[in-house]
Amino acid sequence: MPRIILETKIDAPIYRVFDLARSIDLHKISFRDLREKVIAGRKQGLINEHEYVTWKGKPFLGIPQKLTSAITIMAGPYFFEDKMLKGPFAKLQHKHFFETASDDKTVMKDIFDYSVPFKPLGCIADKLFLRKYLERLLMKRNHLIKIYAENDEKWMQILNIY
Repeated sequence: MPRIILETKIDAPIYRVFDLARSIDLHKISFRDLREKVIAGRKQGLINEHEYVTWKGKPFLGIPQKLTSAITIMAGPYFFEDKMLKGPFAKLQHKHFFETASDDKTVMKDIFDYSVPFKPLGCIADKLFLRKYLERLLMKRNHLIKIYAENDEKWMQILNIY
């Protein structure tokens, strides 16, 4: 099963990064260019353990896709896991880890495991473009979390703190 591991260091408190990582509203902003919208489940705010969200978008060549994922485990502000319940992958599991570094910054670590359908064609697609595509999406999302977490006006707006 393919695995993508990313680490992002963020100059913000752990609780803020944790909340931004599970914000439906920030997710909508980060994947706006895929025309993603929520069609079921948690539609805004912070997703919690045992909640789900169904996204509809056009990520690959403009082909409409739906993906339903749920938060299966949460131990805030240090960890949460989401798993695909329905969608285009044979399997998808995303573990999010958060820890405070010695310099008081937060280290956000993603472990993204997935399995492609339609083997062996899916494996070929993964090697040719899918893995790189998924890695870029995750890096883009993490960069946006960093931008929002490090800017008081932005994170307060997303987390509705005034």
